Amino acid sequence: MRIGLIGTGRIGSFHAGVLARHPEVGSLVVADADAGRAASVAAALGAEAAPDVTALLGRGPDAVVIASATAAHAELISRAARAGLPVFCEKPIALDVPGTLAALAAVAEAGTELQLGFMRRFDAGYRAAREAVRAGRLGRLHTVRTVSSDPEPPPAAYLPLSGGLFRDCMIHDVDAVRWVTGREVVEVYARGADGGPAVFREAGDVDTAAALLVLDDGTLVTATATRCNGAGYDVRMELAGDRDQLAVGLDERTPLTSLEPHSPAPPPKPWPGFLERFAPAYEAELDAFVRLVRGGAPNPCDGYEALAALRVAEACERSRREGRAVRVDG
Repeated sequence: MRIGLIGTGRIGSFHAGVLARHPEVGSLVVADADAGRAASVAAALGAEAAPDVTALLGRGPDAVVIASATAAHAELISRAARAGLPVFCEKPIALDVPGTLAALAAVAEAGTELQLGFMRRFDAGYRAAREAVRAGRLGRLHTVRTVSSDPEPPPAAYLPLSGGLFRDCMIHDVDAVRWVTGREVVEVYARGADGGPAVFREAGDVDTAAALLVLDDGTLVTATATRCNGAGYDVRMELAGDRDQLAVGLDERTPLTSLEPHSPAPPPKPWPGFLERFAPAYEAELDAFVRLVRGGAPNPCDGYEALAALRVAEACERSRREGRAVRVDG
């Protein structure tokens, strides 16, 4: 199989390494807006470098992986779809619903596949949580709590292009909640705080946020996110029912210190970032894409899943700005 990869930044370079090692991928061709960076990544992996996207698509790939800047996702999805190619794309498809719908229409018209990169669906803990909920282990699920905490802010230049904390970060929690519980979010109430670095205020964003999500069966979800968690990278989910309570992401590397007597010492090596915490999940999602392209597996996360998560994230942002509860448009 021949794979084309667009975007060789941090996550794109990681994906390139995974694909270059995959036994079903015979050749890899990469492209980036920074042609020198693409050439460097290609040289390190024994892959090919294309000078631009047009050249990459002209080299006969069987499928395309998109890890470029967010603003380019929708157009690149549409171009690949028109070329008849299956696509894997990092979230989001676009920063708004109209752009997302346009890309989905291009995929549908071409009759190709689009898999979105919500990697938590491939994490062992989240998968076990989904199985436990579906098996009834928790009884009646009444409360879900999610945490997404980055150890430090992203580059200042990234913030105005990110779509904001809800669309860029908390959207992962939204997707995980929908996927684990099998329920839809019907209403949100969200607040944000911008007491951190001035770059967030300058970008019209917040560095910390909290949201209450109401699911269609009445289950309550509290979701918090921050860009300024000095202890380390912390992503967790807690699920509480009338029979049991379970946690995802609670292990010896969770950057959380208990103040209770005789409690364990602080983690000696907390998670530094998302690539380290979710490396196996990133590898698993690309393996699923390769199997999808081969025709041996169904699509584990299509574009309509991304659309549903985006609608919730947009409702959270609207709630934050307007200071009121917002119903989620279906």
